[in-house]
Amino acid sequence: MAYIQYLVFNEKPLPLPDSYDIGLSDVEADSGGETEAGTTQRDVVRTGVADISVSFSVSPKWLRLLTAYSKMPKIAVKYFDTETLELKDAEMYVTGFKAALKKDTSYKGLWTVSFTLKEM
Repeated sequence: MAYIQYLVFNEKPLPLPDSYDIGLSDVEADSGGETEAGTTQRDVVRTGVADISVSFSVSPKWLRLLTAYSKMPKIAVKYFDTETLELKDAEMYVTGFKAALKKDTSYKGLWTVSFTLKEM
């Protein structure tokens, strides 16, 4: 059975995530705010900026790769866009990287890795 490819980092498809949570937000200019009349004025510079929280259950090989990606200043990411239901290109960086041993095995364990991708 085929599954949806949710994330691709630098042209390398990532394994199927345990969880995938995407949020889209707007970037506003500093010139916005509240007017003298008490109404809110928004000066939106950019819409649909992605913020993706994701977690994986991975082998030691993938743990090493994901840890290396977490240290990069930026990554060319293709992510599953919920608006178009297709992969969308973006430059992102990793924040909040966490790795935890899920189960000890004879080959360095099964790991749970979670992090947040933020669009640049």
